[in-house]
Amino acid sequence: MSKLRIAVVLGLLEIFGPISMDLYLPTLPSLAADLHTTESLAQATMSVCMLGLAFGQLVLGPLSDRFGRRGPLLIGTGLFALLSLVCAVAPTIELLLVARLLQGLCGSAGIVISLAVARDVAEGAELVRLLAMLTTVGAIAPIVAPVVGGQLATVMDWRGIFVVLAGVGVALFILAATSLPETRPSGMRGHTGEFRAVLRDRVFPWFLLVSMCGGAAFFTYLASVSFVLQDSFSLSPQMFSLCFAANAVMSVIGAQVNRAVVRRAGPARMYAIGTTTTALAALAMLVSVLLGAGLLGVLIPLALMMLTAGGSQANGSALALADHGERAGTAAALLGTASFAIGPVVAPLVSLGGTSPLSMSITITVAYGCAAVLVWLAVLPRLRHRVAVPDLEVVRPDQL
Repeated sequence: MSKLRIAVVLGLLEIFGPISMDLYLPTLPSLAADLHTTESLAQATMSVCMLGLAFGQLVLGPLSDRFGRRGPLLIGTGLFALLSLVCAVAPTIELLLVARLLQGLCGSAGIVISLAVARDVAEGAELVRLLAMLTTVGAIAPIVAPVVGGQLATVMDWRGIFVVLAGVGVALFILAATSLPETRPSGMRGHTGEFRAVLRDRVFPWFLLVSMCGGAAFFTYLASVSFVLQDSFSLSPQMFSLCFAANAVMSVIGAQVNRAVVRRAGPARMYAIGTTTTALAALAMLVSVLLGAGLLGVLIPLALMMLTAGGSQANGSALALADHGERAGTAAALLGTASFAIGPVVAPLVSLGGTSPLSMSITITVAYGCAAVLVWLAVLPRLRHRVAVPDLEVVRPDQL
């Protein structure tokens, strides 16, 4: 099976997270009205799903190390489709929150196992390039889903959109069953000590902290942007969907630029550049909001932020997984949980007093700023002492 075909399959399987969020983003305000609940609780339907996506990885990642990649993946995709139907008929916000949590737990299979499979078949700079391809394919969801969601919102309510999600789950189950071979290295058997083995890596916990910061920033963007653009700037659901899709395109462009230059520049250097420029773009958005620059003052920095963030994610994943080929599922689970776990807690807290451009931009700037500081002060110094993977070039500040 070619790496291009693997990237296509894995990218589509990774869309569990994005499509669970993006497809019904345009209907969040109407969902809140229909279930007679608040903006914060409406956003919490995204938060609990994200928590499920986070902590489900801690179960399914190690299981894929022990029993193989295909079994846990097929079970997760099948249950995701079933739980989407439960969400569609939920009569109260409380039942919807429970169903969304379980939906996220099952949907985490596609996220964590896709990353583990990528590590099974590639390493070093080639892993970065494969992950960039995977990001590009996976970005079909955030590009298409909000546009489709905006159009679906004109002919159906949020319940109908969850029925559509059930159909997507069925399609992905069929794709996994027919197109993805078993890639776990023969003879490998995971065990309960794998989490400790991964965390003993002196640099890996710092990657987790950077991922937490990045996850908090991205999820704040994801949960807040529909309210900011539709309520604060009076965009229609259709126009919001187009703006959201344009940002996803920027992420794809960033991933492809990274893929083109990573062999020459090295994953560590690209990682440092990506996290730093992302933090600067977020700061530019905050300054624009404080100066009252209007809609363009938010949209342009957001686009630049997505461009640079899209280029750095693959580098961080490849560097973090470099020394953990025999326990890729476990390492991928920890990495994925870190990026998914904090954001769902931060975003509803930010919106308690009402979602605004200022609350969104402050939170994103602080989170991405912390990520950049951690990369320079903790990750890069420790990578200089890593000798197991010589092709992962380490950068000094004066080399940028």
